[in-house]
Amino acid sequence: MHVAVLGAGTMGHGIAQVSAMAGHDVTLRDVDEDVVGEGVDAIDENLRGGVERGKVTPEEREAALARITGTTDLAEAVSEADLVVEAVPEDVELKRDVLGEAEDAAPADAVLASNTSSLPVTEIAAALDAPERFVGLHFFNPVHIMALVEVVVAEQTSDETLDFAAEFVDGIEKTPVEVADSPGFASSRLGVSLGVEAMRMLQEGVASPRDVDQAMELGYNHPMGPVELGDVVGLDVRLDILEHLRDELGERFRPPQILKRKVRAGKLGKKTGEGFYVWEDGERVGVSGDWGDDA
Repeated sequence: MHVAVLGAGTMGHGIAQVSAMAGHDVTLRDVDEDVVGEGVDAIDENLRGGVERGKVTPEEREAALARITGTTDLAEAVSEADLVVEAVPEDVELKRDVLGEAEDAAPADAVLASNTSSLPVTEIAAALDAPERFVGLHFFNPVHIMALVEVVVAEQTSDETLDFAAEFVDGIEKTPVEVADSPGFASSRLGVSLGVEAMRMLQEGVASPRDVDQAMELGYNHPMGPVELGDVVGLDVRLDILEHLRDELGERFRPPQILKRKVRAGKLGKKTGEGFYVWEDGERVGVSGDWGDDA
């Protein structure tokens, strides 16, 4: 199978990596040549780490990298694709535009998918000429580690497209969970509910970020606490999802002021070096000083 991934950022290059590791030919496309190169470099670094940990053989690494081609040309990226997965920023109009352009250039039987974490896939599909060939494929970060993929069914998604998507997810050794197109799907809705309550606790001075996280890690066996997870995902992404869910589902998803303050200050988490934690070289090294009821 040929997989085209549109967007070479964190999610896009992760999807490209697992697809190539599963034996698919992959074209990774972004609008900026430097971003494409950074995406391919990130895949190489991840695979080198896998070799060092004994999870990937040197031969598997070389074979996966050989299956990946980078480009800035969208038409070229999708021209032979069996599956097109967009992983561009969370903006409905942007996703509709990118997927519409991809539909025009891709083979007539190609399946189109969005990696959106919360936007309505039925609305995205409505912009396509053949919306029955569209489905949501919500991967989780980091893609090469996380086992879950939400298969989000738009109102227009055909049974054949749904079966194709589930088989693809199985084939890349992930677990597909089928969900209806509803605000936040299953994972984002539940995940941000926990995350927003954790942030409210910080705002009220109930406990420190690390204590809140350890309560969930040790008490509920979560691999990562909700505050740290917010930093990893990106606090700007968390804010966007909360604002969308508030519009759709009501005030229980109102973003707390502490989150808005962080985003306004450009403290977006791991990707900027500071959120609720301080980060260096991708590792958590301390707690940010501005949290709590006296922040």
